[in-house]
Amino acid sequence: MQALINAGGKGTRMGACGIEKPMQIVGGKPVVGRVVDALLNSRNIDSVLVSVSDNTPDTEKYLREIGIRTLKTSGEDFVKDLHDSFEVLDGKFVLTCPSDLPFISTSAIDRFVSAFDADKMESFIAIVDKKAFKKLNIQPSYTRDHYGSEWAVSGVSIMDRVKTLQGVYLQESFFETDSREFAVNVNTKEELDRARKIVDGIRAYI
Repeated sequence: MQALINAGGKGTRMGACGIEKPMQIVGGKPVVGRVVDALLNSRNIDSVLVSVSDNTPDTEKYLREIGIRTLKTSGEDFVKDLHDSFEVLDGKFVLTCPSDLPFISTSAIDRFVSAFDADKMESFIAIVDKKAFKKLNIQPSYTRDHYGSEWAVSGVSIMDRVKTLQGVYLQESFFETDSREFAVNVNTKEELDRARKIVDGIRAYI
């Protein structure tokens, strides 16, 4: 399966900090680099493409230096950027992932892909139980109702690329998790600080 990392957004919620959101350092490495590593090491992922834009020139430079294929998109409209990226891919299904999940791991990606049924599913979305965020002392930016409970959308999904380009509304299926690997992102300075504290806590425990 091909994978697409979205790294071209403006990152406005992070504020003016002089560093592009995908290039924020967590655990000694840019967040986007951690996501790339998780995907490249997955037995289920054949190739990785990262969409960048004029909003993220340093991210584009970093990715090219480490040999990762990039595609320049507008960075103005997520849906258009997604379609532009899907146009250059050729697989039936594509795994999409944001560039701001510092704890996403290869094992988490493999669990997610293994739960996907290509014969029955069109869109497979990883959602995180809101209760998991309370344990992490994080407030999710957006939640949706799922069978009477609140869940946050992680941004990790598998989509039918062909039907998406045809404008077909994809039937949604869900991967339910309470894993930190899908829950923690770095949209804001507060979330970035929390991610770094989690890393520090892991290192102290080790």
